[in-house]
Amino acid sequence: MLPDATLPVPASLAGLLTPFASLFTAPSFRTFCGLACGFLAQAGKRTVCGMLAGAGLSRAWSHDRAHWFFARARWDADDLGLAVARLVVDLLVPAGQPVVVAIDDTLFKRRGKKVWAASWFHDGSAPGPRKTGRGHNWVIAAIVVRLPFISRPVALPVLAKLVIKGTNSASRLWLARRMAQMIAGALPGRHIHVTGDAAYAGQELKKLPQQVTWTTRLRRDAALHDLPPARTGRRGRPRARGARLPPLARLAATAAFTPVTVTRYGKTATVQAAAITCLWYTVFGSRPVTVVLIRDTSATGYDLALVSTDTAATPAAVIERYAARWSIEVAIEDSKQVFGAGQACNRTAAAVRRTIPFQLACQTLTTTWYATAGHDPADIDARRARAPCLGSAAE
Repeated sequence: MLPDATLPVPASLAGLLTPFASLFTAPSFRTFCGLACGFLAQAGKRTVCGMLAGAGLSRAWSHDRAHWFFARARWDADDLGLAVARLVVDLLVPAGQPVVVAIDDTLFKRRGKKVWAASWFHDGSAPGPRKTGRGHNWVIAAIVVRLPFISRPVALPVLAKLVIKGTNSASRLWLARRMAQMIAGALPGRHIHVTGDAAYAGQELKKLPQQVTWTTRLRRDAALHDLPPARTGRRGRPRARGARLPPLARLAATAAFTPVTVTRYGKTATVQAAAITCLWYTVFGSRPVTVVLIRDTSATGYDLALVSTDTAATPAAVIERYAARWSIEVAIEDSKQVFGAGQACNRTAAAVRRTIPFQLACQTLTTTWYATAGHDPADIDARRARAPCLGSAAE
């Protein structure tokens, strides 16, 4: 129960919120708990005042207190996200298992000339031929977990970085690499497997630590090379890369494809795959990579090419890991359509930087709370019994 007002909090939820106390001052932590509870309880708009009303505190606390928490209180959104990451890994990722992180970016639309860092960005969901929108573009990192009550992988957002034009933060890949390093630093002893779409490949990835692997889609025009030859003993600098490999289409014509069974997008199927160990020097430097060519529907050539710095992974593991990336698309859609992230209309720099990460953290806390304390197998059975036509959608 919060000292400032009567707000009963279930012990299971209070246990999840307690580890965050060290990130705030005592007054700010009380505000954090109130707004987090309001985020969970609010059935309407999750604006700043909406979260305050959801907690039943709109008459007990001034709305200035809620706005002050985002605009001027002493706390860091990155510290909050890393604390959420540690909580998720401790509770939902088996000990000793690698942590899979999916990365993607999305646009939260905003209006107004005085909204800090708002600009025009690509928006794939925009209607019409011009796929652009005005607002804040966020790069989001989510930990992918398996939960007992759902068959597909679930992405739990932990970190979010704002794209700011005219600065280093204008590069989505730069932000993604930094978030991967931050998660690796917060989880010592764990291997981090990052996956992203084709946009997340570039020279920034040469700076990845060995603890972090990266899996993405390979471009058709990628310049691949053989591994560097052994040293000859002659004077001079040894070669950093081997001979240039043929284009992917020619590689696929001579590669040895074998059947592999993979589970992706809720279905188990057998596809033809070929693995090639080489260098993608312009992106990963001297770090060896595994290129996986996949024949899904075609009889010749290849349908999809993936690349991973995890050379110990099997082709099936690489394919399933990349397919699990789709879970972050679902998480982003849920954040907007179900959890109401982005509905708060903050304008100042500090408030803009903090509100979306706070709401994404609350989204993850909600799922974690249900997974650890609220789930009962009878819930899904009852849901399917009420609506048998939904099938797996009842999950």
